[in-house]
Amino acid sequence: DVQLQASGGGLVQPGGSLRLSCVGSGFTVATSPMKWSRQAPGKGLEVISTISNVGATNYADAVKGRFTISKDNAKNTLYLQMDNLKPEDTAMYYCSYFRFRGQGTQVTVSS
Repeated sequence: DVQLQASGGGLVQPGGSLRLSCVGSGFTVATSPMKWSRQAPGKGLEVISTISNVGATNYADAVKGRFTISKDNAKNTLYLQMDNLKPEDTAMYYCSYFRFRGQGTQVTVSS
């Protein structure tokens, strides 16, 4: 069975950093297209970053230059490094692989 386990969220002050992790099972992260999405309270799901099966990356304008998506092939894990966090980054963050989505990890940016 395909499973995705996200972690790494928390409460951070504006300007701070967090690294989200998403451990995959039942498939190979290294050769799979994956993405990070987020949903803020009262808003729809927003795709913020994607990484292709060959490692090509894309970012939404809202996070470009601040967030970095990557993979650790040995750990079968997808990451999202988030720097210079802003209050508007507050949301539930999800990793996904095609139609499969993890349970989400909450990120709150507040002073």
